[in-house]
This record gives sequence, C-alpha cells and structure tokens, in this order.
Amino acid sequence: MVQRVVGAALVAAIVLGSGVAGAQPNTQFPPSTQFPQVSQQAQAAPVEIDAAAFQAWLAEVQAEALAKGIGAATVDALGSVKPIPKVIEYDRRQPEFSQTFWTYIDRAVNQQRITQGQEMLRRHGPLLAEIERDYGVQPRFLVAFWGLETNFGANFGGFSVIDALATLAFDERRAAFFRSELFDALAILDAGHIAPDRMVGSWAGAMGHLQFMPSTFRAHAVDRTGDGRADIWGSLPDVFASAANYLSAEGWKGDQTWGREIRLPAGFDLDQAAMNVRKPLAEWAALGLRKADGGPLPVVEGMEASVVLPAGVRGPAFLVYENFHVTMKWNRSILYAAAVGHLADRLAGLPPLDAKAPPGARPLSRVEVEEIQALLNALGHDVGEPDGMAGPVTRAALRAFQKSVGIPADGHADPLALERLRAVAAERGAVPARTNGALPSRDG
Repeated sequence: MVQRVVGAALVAAIVLGSGVAGAQPNTQFPPSTQFPQVSQQAQAAPVEIDAAAFQAWLAEVQAEALAKGIGAATVDALGSVKPIPKVIEYDRRQPEFSQTFWTYIDRAVNQQRITQGQEMLRRHGPLLAEIERDYGVQPRFLVAFWGLETNFGANFGGFSVIDALATLAFDERRAAFFRSELFDALAILDAGHIAPDRMVGSWAGAMGHLQFMPSTFRAHAVDRTGDGRADIWGSLPDVFASAANYLSAEGWKGDQTWGREIRLPAGFDLDQAAMNVRKPLAEWAALGLRKADGGPLPVVEGMEASVVLPAGVRGPAFLVYENFHVTMKWNRSILYAAAVGHLADRLAGLPPLDAKAPPGARPLSRVEVEEIQALLNALGHDVGEPDGMAGPVTRAALRAFQKSVGIPADGHADPLALERLRAVAAERGAVPARTNGALPSRDG
C-alpha cells in the first residue's frame, strides 16, 4: 500500500482554545463535534502529500459524487481542490500538556465573554424569544453555545471546508468519516445554501457561527428567513433556529436548566458520581446532597440527575440534568458541557462557582500521564501500553488503585495521584516497565 501522507505528529506546547482533546480518539464523532484549536506555540515536522495519489483519489471521489446525484458543475469544481498539509498536522498533533478543569473553565467563561454574551442577549432578544417559543430552547443557552463555538461569530476558522475535508478524507487515518462529511458538504453547495468561497470553517470542516459539521447541517439546518437557503454563516435567524432545532431533536428540555453546583455529604460513595448513574432528585436529596450554599436541594417530581466531578474530589461537584446529557451529544466532553451550562448561568446573572481551584493545581504533562499508566501496570492495575491519554480505562484502573490504598476513589489523574502512585510503588518495590509504543493503547 502506498503511504499517501508522510509526516511526524505535531507536538503542541499546550492545548489552547475551547475544544477538548479527549473527544477526538473516538472513531465515531457526534454530529457537531468540536475539534481542538491548535496552539500558536505548536511546532510540527512538515507533512508531505503525494500529489499524484491525491489527484487519482479525487477523480474517484468525483465519480462517486456524480453517482450520488450531486450536480456536474459542483463536481467539476471539486477538481480544483488542493490538499492542505497543515490540516494533517493539526489532526495528528499530540498535546504536551492536558488541561485542568480550572484552566478550561477560566478560558471558556471569562468576564469579557460574559459581558459580550449579555449584550448579545439584549441585542437579539426578540429573535431569541421567537426561537424559544418555536423550539423550546432558552436564549441564554443558545448564546452560550454561540460564545463557546466561535466567540459570537468572531472566529469561524479560516479554512476552505471542501479543501479541509478532502484532505482529511484522503488521509487514511479517519477516511470514512471525513469522506462522508465531504459528500454532505458538496450536497450543501449543490443545493445553493452557500457559495464555495464563503464555505469556510475549522480545519476539521466545522462550519459557521455554531460550527456544524456538514452532516449536522443536512439533518438540522433551518431556513428561518424563507429565502431558500439555510445560511449558518451570515443569517442569525437561520443560525439560532438551526441550533435550537438540533438541540430540540436531541431531547432538550425547555422547562429545565442544565444542572447546578452542589455539596456532597461526608462519606459520599464516589461510585455514584458517573454520567450513567441517574437518580430522581428526591433520592439524591435523601443521600445528603445539598446546594452549593448549603441550602436544601430543590426537588422536582419525576426529574432525574447525575453527579459529575470534572476535577475529582478537590474540585466542584455538579448535579446535572437531561440538558447536560443533550449538550454532550453536541460535544462529548464533560468540561465543554459544564462550560456551556456555567456560561449560560453567568449570562443570566448567577454568581461564579462556589468551589475554587486548590493550591498548586496544574495540568499533567503527557509524560506524567504515561508514568501514571506505567505505575498502575506495575501495581497490577492493567491499562495496556501507556499512551499519555487518561481515558476511561486509565480512570477505572486509577479508581481501583485508590480503593486499594484507602483514599477517595475519584479516578482523577492529577499530580497528587502521581505522587501517591510513586510512593506506593516505591514501598512495594514495583518497577514500571519502559514503554515502547509497541502495543495499541486502550484509551487513545
């Protein structure tokens, strides 16, 4: 097999932007996956794309597009597509550092964004009220999504969507997903929703004010203005209606909020802090959960919730409702969903989080996560080959280790967890094996 794309993985000095790297390793992406932005400090070895192989591949794509019923003029224009090596670099980058909950939330929900979002709520109030009436999605949440996705339309991304998707579809790593998105993007052009030179978006093909992937556009975009085009780049009525239509279709509850910060009782069973554990509010209240200010937990008959600890036991605890689960269909990140909810609350004038970052909170480096994984393996908690990504397998193994030594089992990888693993491994004479990358990772 001829290797189509040649180049080293991009190494970033730190992850910046509102995307979350943890969502990327999935082979199936949610319809409006937000992909991480790339640090300005990132450096990469150059990527080379085989031009002859790309042109041969492009001819096959054109033939398939015609067979799918896409117009000849649109297909002919595809012939001028040029691959973008930088897109491959961005797709393959491996961040040197993870993000903590605190750095993420501080960047996502800062005072400038809160102030600007409140102004957007005032400026577009009548339109947003109409959207809420028709779709049942509250204005503050639509504006919060808007703020996190493109900073209220300030940053769509500077890439040609067709060129970016063609590049990613040509690369064999996730070809099937991006090839499907490419055909959806061509269908959008063919239907006249947007001119090719205005179809701009992120390096991964996410488009417009709310960064819809093309498949999401085709499933949920709305022509609110009635001009025959669903213009998610230039028409705010279309933008807000499309986002609300998507959220409504995924089960958004217009009479509920997203969740709330809470206090956990002493001795709370941390196995209950999981997205797949849902209980009625009355049950959580009976277990001793209270509002963040210590007041009694409000109980609504028939309403269920889950407890999440995005920063482990040293961070805030949230009781999250159905709309939080819906937000995670938009972007599969607990950090992202918490940021949307918290920003929506701040836009409504609610206070900052009660919990504060603990002293010395810092992100782990990729090397440190690999060390955590190697130490877990050495102590009999198998995570497979260390890969520097603290995914569900690593979190489960870390939780098992924490239980075995009698400390709060939150499964959260942080510097304290690393210190404890080092100490226990030293006491037991457990020597972690060197990693060589020979085995497939379980988390990544």
